[in-house]
Amino acid sequence: MTTFPLINGIASYELKTSDSNLFKETIHFYNQLVGLDRQSSGESKDVVFLGSSLCDFKVKVVLSPDARSAEESNDERHQISLLCKGSDWRSTTSSISLKVTDLNSLIRALKEKGYSLQITPNELYPYEVHTIDPLGTIVGFTTASNPMTLIPPVAKLTPDTIAATLQQPGITPSLAVPMSTSVSTDTTYYDGSDQPARRNIAVMTSGGDAPGMNANVRAIVRAAIFRGCKAFAVMEGYEGLVRGGPQYIKQMSWQDVRGFLSEGGTNIGTARCMAFKERPGRLKGCKHLIEAGIDALIVCGGDGSLTGADLFRSEWPSLIKELRDTNEITAEQYQQHKHLNICGTVGSIDNDMATTDATIGAYSSLARICQAIDYIDATANSHSRAFVVEVMGRHCGWLALMAGIATSADYILIPEKPSSTQDWKAQMCEIVGKHRSKGKRKTIVIVAEGAITLDLDPITANDVKDVLVEKLGLDTRVTTLGHVQRGGTAVAYDRVLATLQGVEAVKAVLDCTPDTPSPLIAIQENKIVRKPLVEAVRITKQVATAIESKDFVKAMSLRDSEFVEHLGNFIAMNSANHNEPTLPPAKRKKIAIMNVGAPAGGMNSAVYSMATYCMSRGHTPYAIHNGFAGLARHESVRSIDWLAIEGWNSIGGSEIGTNRSTPEDTDIGMISYYFEKYQFDGLILVGGFEAFISLDQLEKARSIYPSFRIPMVLIPATISNNVPGTEYSLGSDTCLNSLMDYCDVVKQSASSTRDRAFIIEVQGGNSGYIATHAALCCGAQASYVPEEGISLDQLESDIRSLKESFSVDQGLSKSGKLILKSTNASKVLTTQILADIIKLESNGMFDAKTAIPGHVQQGGLPSPIDRTRAARFTAKAVEFIENNCDVIGKYKFDLDFPYGDKTVSKTAAVLGIKSSHLKFTSIRQLYDFETLLGKRMPKKISWESSRDIADQLVGRTRVIKPEA
Repeated sequence: MTTFPLINGIASYELKTSDSNLFKETIHFYNQLVGLDRQSSGESKDVVFLGSSLCDFKVKVVLSPDARSAEESNDERHQISLLCKGSDWRSTTSSISLKVTDLNSLIRALKEKGYSLQITPNELYPYEVHTIDPLGTIVGFTTASNPMTLIPPVAKLTPDTIAATLQQPGITPSLAVPMSTSVSTDTTYYDGSDQPARRNIAVMTSGGDAPGMNANVRAIVRAAIFRGCKAFAVMEGYEGLVRGGPQYIKQMSWQDVRGFLSEGGTNIGTARCMAFKERPGRLKGCKHLIEAGIDALIVCGGDGSLTGADLFRSEWPSLIKELRDTNEITAEQYQQHKHLNICGTVGSIDNDMATTDATIGAYSSLARICQAIDYIDATANSHSRAFVVEVMGRHCGWLALMAGIATSADYILIPEKPSSTQDWKAQMCEIVGKHRSKGKRKTIVIVAEGAITLDLDPITANDVKDVLVEKLGLDTRVTTLGHVQRGGTAVAYDRVLATLQGVEAVKAVLDCTPDTPSPLIAIQENKIVRKPLVEAVRITKQVATAIESKDFVKAMSLRDSEFVEHLGNFIAMNSANHNEPTLPPAKRKKIAIMNVGAPAGGMNSAVYSMATYCMSRGHTPYAIHNGFAGLARHESVRSIDWLAIEGWNSIGGSEIGTNRSTPEDTDIGMISYYFEKYQFDGLILVGGFEAFISLDQLEKARSIYPSFRIPMVLIPATISNNVPGTEYSLGSDTCLNSLMDYCDVVKQSASSTRDRAFIIEVQGGNSGYIATHAALCCGAQASYVPEEGISLDQLESDIRSLKESFSVDQGLSKSGKLILKSTNASKVLTTQILADIIKLESNGMFDAKTAIPGHVQQGGLPSPIDRTRAARFTAKAVEFIENNCDVIGKYKFDLDFPYGDKTVSKTAAVLGIKSSHLKFTSIRQLYDFETLLGKRMPKKISWESSRDIADQLVGRTRVIKPEA
């Protein structure tokens, strides 16, 4: 391996030790591993020179009794290793910097010998590697002519600063030379003493395919490589495991999963495997994993697949012992593979796994169903027909339930809540008949394929059709969606979920010990969590068992609380204005709803859900049209008619109008007058940061205007997702889907042209939420957000990365590159200027174009997530008003209003998702302590970790200034 001196300007370097073994080890390191030639000492056998034949540079290794002992050298190595584990080693100094012609061979040799390494920017595109020699000296190697040009100088450290950082005795003065301090989140760290950090990790998809599985595989493969592990794919699920061999167990490279994000199904295949259900089949699978050197397996599939995975792990000790006893594996293989780490991610369109709110593919399937029903809805309305739509869900009615809420279906049939044969027929006909009598022209009934009666008799779509024809005389058609529900690309939510869960799964198998129960990667509200796999599967299977034993109460109790909540909301909204209200007249209220701010997907769904839920409870719902300006200027208050809002669930924008005016921008006194005139008992605001400011103004004005002494709640709705008090706002998912579709088309164009990069301008104000998650969804090469800005150092690094990527991708398909830039990421570097700079710096290697989706990002039809969450949020908001009317009402006419009282201030709140909780937070708490008013942002950025993951999975080097 050819080496010669690089940048330090030194002709020789002296290393001393008093230990003869370390003396020999150091010589071996520079001679055998680094490739320096051993030359005659010219002095004695205790002095050895090593150098390159291409120049006069030499490393002098001296054995001297006055030098440090082996214990001191080992301690120094340990201290430096601890120091460098949490930071970039380039922020210290390289006492020796050498250029090598074959960096990959050097990395391989050092890893095999167990040396700690730090590779920059990552193993895929290494151009620099650092390690610690046997005597505790940091040594750098590169293929470049000058590494100082590779990482922009961000800030200089003084020797005093470095000494204060090290805080360890015995550090040689040569380690205190100032260098640039840039931190790369894509630097790969190998700890030679930590074997589990270099596991061979395999991923498998099993059971029915689901949109998002490819995104999960991509994340697992790249996260494993990023962490210094080898990644494998088991083709064709458990069938491939049983068959074995390189055809079915393939090592995956970084490039092998390129383009996976935008593809449906699973590219590594899935198949049912009866052989794996028997022990001999599992024995074969064990042998094949050992032959491939795999010690960790991540399975993406449903409950059956995950049950098989956990059984496989529990049997592993006996399986491997049997293989050793029959001499099918060696004693060395037995010792190396005594334990198998298993982790599960749930890929299932039915969303039937317990302990997780969502499974990979469920929301993509729901989107297909809602899209189909939206189309059917139009023709049903045209002909005044009834349509019976059959959806998947053999043991779980989640798809039917959520589709029923999202499309305002008249009736649903699910396995968890059956009725007797006569009851379901009578109940359905009663509800549909009442809807028709109120003037509704169309009827939609959704049937889960597992729908049953109390006697476990199946209810088919044709059974439902016959009842509607015979009992009500409706012109009825049946539509069975079938496998269309599995098809197509994953929606944004599933891409993000699959990616985050894949990265967490890799972390989980690296964290696992032989005693750790197999984890399941789940999501609760908005947080990725680890749950015991066995427990999740056990609860899931109990649901089917309870249904089979006709214990439907238990089956419902085993579903997560969100399922039960959604079912209750659907039943309430479905009976709006037709059945006797559930509240007595004395407790019925007048509740107003208003949209404030820019339009966002889900606003109409919120109005529809709020109105129908209010009607079912007995409240009178009012809509205030055109925001506070409409109220102050035109008295734009209208009571909501049930038939008038029919179908609003699937309409984008805001049918009652919205604007950005706040109460103080218009006339807060006039607003108070109209509140008093209509005797509102509660107010629901739906909107973004302007709605947040409006709620603050109304709450502060309570001491002056008694009409504002009512419960008030804000449901965040903005594509920017910048409302304090929540990690999710209505409209952000619709926006993300629209932007994702746009980016997929643009990336396809870039790939067709081959050498082209697109810089896409993303909305979001001062929030980088949309840009960050769109980068996760689309695999963008980089994203620039207002929270970070655009530094020239980072831009230079990203351009260099683009050059490397295009160089590697030359002649390959799927080579289009995207860069996302938030509109407010930089006032100077506009989208066009960025494109011009990148094109100029590419030196003709590739082209750069701009693409600005603009208000397309507000979306058309709201996504199913925004529709169903709007229903959930508004039901919670109405309940909040019911529970707090008496709390604030007793102060309605007090002259000395207790402003500042926490109990009273809590009656004006923001309803949001925080981590794994849905909660109300006082506007006073949020406005006074958790908001950056100048930037219109919350102080805590909940999606910060997602940025690191987005960068890691595309091999981007982050250049972070020390003060950041």
